[in-house]
Amino acid sequence: MTKGLPHDHAELAVPSGPAHVMESDEIRRALTRIAHEIVEHNKGARDLCLVGIRTRGAPLAERLATAIASFEGVPVPSGALDVTLYRDDVALKRPRSVEATTVSADVNGVAVVLVDDVLYTGRTIRAALDALLDLGRPRVVRLAVLVDRGHRELPIRADHVGRNLPTSAQEVVSVHLTETDGEDAVMISKLSVGGS
Repeated sequence: MTKGLPHDHAELAVPSGPAHVMESDEIRRALTRIAHEIVEHNKGARDLCLVGIRTRGAPLAERLATAIASFEGVPVPSGALDVTLYRDDVALKRPRSVEATTVSADVNGVAVVLVDDVLYTGRTIRAALDALLDLGRPRVVRLAVLVDRGHRELPIRADHVGRNLPTSAQEVVSVHLTETDGEDAVMISKLSVGGS
């Protein structure tokens, strides 16, 4: 209940626009924690490659690689994976331009951490696994996401999560990053139905 309003009028206090659920400091702390978890899980930074799913997973992978390199003293390769052509909903969505997959490191025999901004149904991750396996055969593949919002349609689970954010199917989680959007923030908003 919103402070200062009677219980039966609490709905009047719901913001009409997107609500910020993570600000830049919270995102930075979450990524620092994830970077340490990745190193701990991998028992160091050797034989490790971070691969971000375009669009916002790529800068997150780069940030994680930079953080790991800073405290481990070892460069960590990172790259970007475009999963557009591997999606199972290509025919259902408006076509999107395909961006380059830029994974310069050899993924054969190494631990690959797929990185994405939001884990939702699991379908993007399934597509990313298909795209990644076309590049080689990693020793192990793990998943790191900034936000896990639930509602899985496939049996996919993240190994490293910045924040679990329970949502309804009528809500949209938007991640903004400085590299792509000019700011770091995670926002949640309601889907507008019928133009309202």
